Amino acid sequence: MADRPFLEFERSIVELEKKISDMKGFSVGENLEFSGEIASLEKKLERLRQQVYSNLTPWQRVQISRHSKRPYTLDYIRHMCTDFVELHGDRFFADDKAIVVGFARLDGEPVMIVGQQKGRDTKEKLRRNFGMAHPEGYRKALRLFRLAEKFEVPIVVLIDTPGAFPGIGAEERGQAEAIAHNIREMSRIRVPIVIVIIGEGASGGALGIGVGDRVMILEHSWYSVISPEGCAAILWRDAAKAPEAAEALKLTSDDLVHLNVVDKVIEEPLHGAHNDHQAAAKRVKEEILVALRELKEKSVKDLLAERIKKYRCMGEFEEH
Repeated sequence: MADRPFLEFERSIVELEKKISDMKGFSVGENLEFSGEIASLEKKLERLRQQVYSNLTPWQRVQISRHSKRPYTLDYIRHMCTDFVELHGDRFFADDKAIVVGFARLDGEPVMIVGQQKGRDTKEKLRRNFGMAHPEGYRKALRLFRLAEKFEVPIVVLIDTPGAFPGIGAEERGQAEAIAHNIREMSRIRVPIVIVIIGEGASGGALGIGVGDRVMILEHSWYSVISPEGCAAILWRDAAKAPEAAEALKLTSDDLVHLNVVDKVIEEPLHGAHNDHQAAAKRVKEEILVALRELKEKSVKDLLAERIKKYRCMGEFEEH
C-alpha cells in the first residue's frame, strides 16, 4: 500500500501508511508486541484520510479522476458483471479500441455496457489511444445501442475520457458528425439508458455516448465542456492556470448536482476509488440497478419524453 503511486496532497497519508507497514514488519521480524501503537496509528490514519479527502479542491479532484490506479471501464465490468461478451467494429472503417462495448449480465439481467477504456502501461495506452475515441468508436457504440434497442436490453454507459481524438484522420472521417449523430440518435433509443461518469468527462468526447435517462457521477470525477488545461490556455494563455480554471468551470460532482447537470453523486470509498476498486464497483452497481428498476416502470413514450425534457432544461436559470 505504501509503495503505490500517490498524488502530492496524499503524501502525508502514504508516509503514515508506510510507518504502519514498517512497524508491522518489524513487530513480526523481531517478535515484539506493538499492537497498541499500531492500533493508535491506524486510527490516526483514518482521521487523516477523512481530513484530506473531505477538503479537496476542484483541481485535486481532477487529479484523482486521472490517477493511474483509478478503475477503468473493464475493471468495473469485471467487478460488476458476468457473461461479458465484447463486440467489435463499426461496420464502416475499423474497430476503435478506445471504446469497449458488449452484452453482459448485471445481477442476472442482460444489459448492453459501453465505456471508454484508458490503458495502464505505455503499450496499452497507445492501443486504447488514452481513452480518446475516433469517429469509428462512436459509430461502433451507436451500432450496438441500436442492437440493444432491437432486443429490448437496457444500456449502461461508463464515461472516462479526456475528450474525442482531435487528430487529422479523425476529423477527415467526420468526428464532429459522428458525435452529433450519436447525440441525436441516443435521444431516440427506446430502451432505458443509465450513464455513470467514472473518471474524466470532457466535452463532446463524453457526450457522444452520454445522452441518457439517468446521469450519475462518482464523487471525485468531473464533467465539463473543456478540460481545465484547455480552458486556462484559452482564457489566460497559460495551462499552469488549470487550478483556477477548474474552480471557475464548476466541474466537480457537487457543482454538477447543484446545476442539475447530473442526477446523483455516487460516494467513493473514503480514500478514493483508486484505492479500492471492488468497493467502488459495488456502489456503482447498486446505483445502476436502482436506476434501471425505476426506468423499467416507465412506458417508452414517457421514457423518451422525459429524456428530451431533461436535456432541454439544462442551462435554464432565473434572474432575481
